[in-house]
Amino acid sequence: MALAVPHPTWGLGFGEAGWGSRLAQPARHPWAPAAPAVRLVDQARPTTDPEPQALACYGLLVRQVPQQPEQMLLRFVERRPVSIETTAFLAWCSARLVAQGLTAVLLIWDNASWHISHEVRTWLHQHNRWVKQTGQGVRIVACRLPSKSPWLNPIEPKWVHGKRAIVEPDRLLSAQEIRARVYTYYGCAEETHQVISEKAA
Repeated sequence: MALAVPHPTWGLGFGEAGWGSRLAQPARHPWAPAAPAVRLVDQARPTTDPEPQALACYGLLVRQVPQQPEQMLLRFVERRPVSIETTAFLAWCSARLVAQGLTAVLLIWDNASWHISHEVRTWLHQHNRWVKQTGQGVRIVACRLPSKSPWLNPIEPKWVHGKRAIVEPDRLLSAQEIRARVYTYYGCAEETHQVISEKAA
């Protein structure tokens, strides 16, 4: 992390895939001295509900972008996080960040299988070689956190606060409502991404 400080065109990126069930409510501890505390009850999924029970979202918390405040880059995916979704997210982040004047990102993330797979490591190597040869894009240098140490990743509490902020105490939110609220909470524009086929994943 210290290496990025003196470089005005380098950024720190804290990556993780988050979000979760549409049914389970996040833990909250409200203080209400003169009124009953708000109760959050896990929602029941109607049998006719065609939407997924859980949502997965890739996130990259970017710091030290020149003349830019801290920002979140978000991308919801149709299924669970897998290697091909991870590389697609990294390619999208690279395109976004090079437009902001960055030349390199130190990517700090954990040892999830979709981070350390052979496919992801091969993609990173090829991507960085292409950036070096062409001078286009953003180099992505992946740095792994120690195992079972989520408190070292600043994006983790961002997920927790986001889940608490969008909660609806008395009804089940649709997948689109959750996505819209998440994008609004983190100040991101919702973008349409190509859906990767199940066969490709």
